[in-house]
Amino acid sequence: AKDAAGNSTTSTVVTVTVSNTTPDTTPPTVSLTAPANAATVSGSVNVTANAADNVGVASVQFQLDGANVGTLDTASPYAFTWDTTKASNGTHKLDAIAKDAAGNSTTSTIVTVTVSNVAPTFGISGTISPTTGGAGATVALSGAASATTTASSSGSYTFTGLANGTYAVTPSHTGFTFSPTVQPATVNGANITGLNFTATQVPQTFSISGTISPTAGGSGATVTLSGTAAATTTTNSSGSYSFTGLANGSYSVTPSNSGFTFSPANQSVTVNAANVTGVNFTGSVQTHSVLLTWNASTSSVAGYNVYRSTVSNSGFAKMNSSLVNGLTYTDAAVQAATTYFYMTTAVDSSNNESTDSNEVSVTLP
Repeated sequence: AKDAAGNSTTSTVVTVTVSNTTPDTTPPTVSLTAPANAATVSGSVNVTANAADNVGVASVQFQLDGANVGTLDTASPYAFTWDTTKASNGTHKLDAIAKDAAGNSTTSTIVTVTVSNVAPTFGISGTISPTTGGAGATVALSGAASATTTASSSGSYTFTGLANGTYAVTPSHTGFTFSPTVQPATVNGANITGLNFTATQVPQTFSISGTISPTAGGSGATVTLSGTAAATTTTNSSGSYSFTGLANGSYSVTPSNSGFTFSPANQSVTVNAANVTGVNFTGSVQTHSVLLTWNASTSSVAGYNVYRSTVSNSGFAKMNSSLVNGLTYTDAAVQAATTYFYMTTAVDSSNNESTDSNEVSVTLP
């Protein structure tokens, strides 16, 4: 500034910046490049995106089911590793949000994927020894899962595909016992090995069986076994019988039942590594009679009387309805397993009877 006298003054300098550019209102572009839409994923998955802006991309934020996931990515390449095992199996949605320095933002098209993770599985294995008892043995698994397998020719067995949990392993094989009989096993994130068993052979035994018919003679009959082993059994109501727990050897089987005879009377049986069946008998009603004979009287007689009792020296009753003319008499009215006592007298023509003869006895089978 100057006055009329020519005096002048310069003001303090003011510094300004001239900026005549247009404001940034253009949002960035962004799209997911992996995984593909409708893909099925498992385990660790690399999620990637492309983003661009007319001025510059400031950041990219990935989202899973609408929630931020991974760290804010401020530089290309835009990506994060997704651990799908931390998500539930099923459908999930992925997207990405890109922003520029002016605050403009864009959300990508949603990519839908299906998470399908199979839970890790483990195994239980062991050996049954010796191989005579282990080879071909059946091994049963129970508890958190059930399964059955057959031991190999070396006695080894394995169960696979098992989830964590508590199990029990039980071996079996005809003719063998096992120690221990069963073993518990808890699977907890690792395979279980060395679950072993020891097999002990049990002496093999067999049986002899058959039927006694008809049931009248067979039911309740006594059957006796002799030979390599001895035993006695009683037939059931249908006449069947059985001897079990028999070793190889030679045997004889004999039936008996009061009032019956049997055909054959007994049978020889050889047990040779197999059960013997069909050792059958036929029972018949047993009939008894007693034939009495005596010496002739030295006197002249018209005939003889026959007396019988079941008690010695008393209780005798006459058997014949008329005089016996000969010197023999058959008593057919007797019962099995009974003892009888007999005596005779002589009778003359005047019906005079002599004193009693000597007493004889007979016991019927």
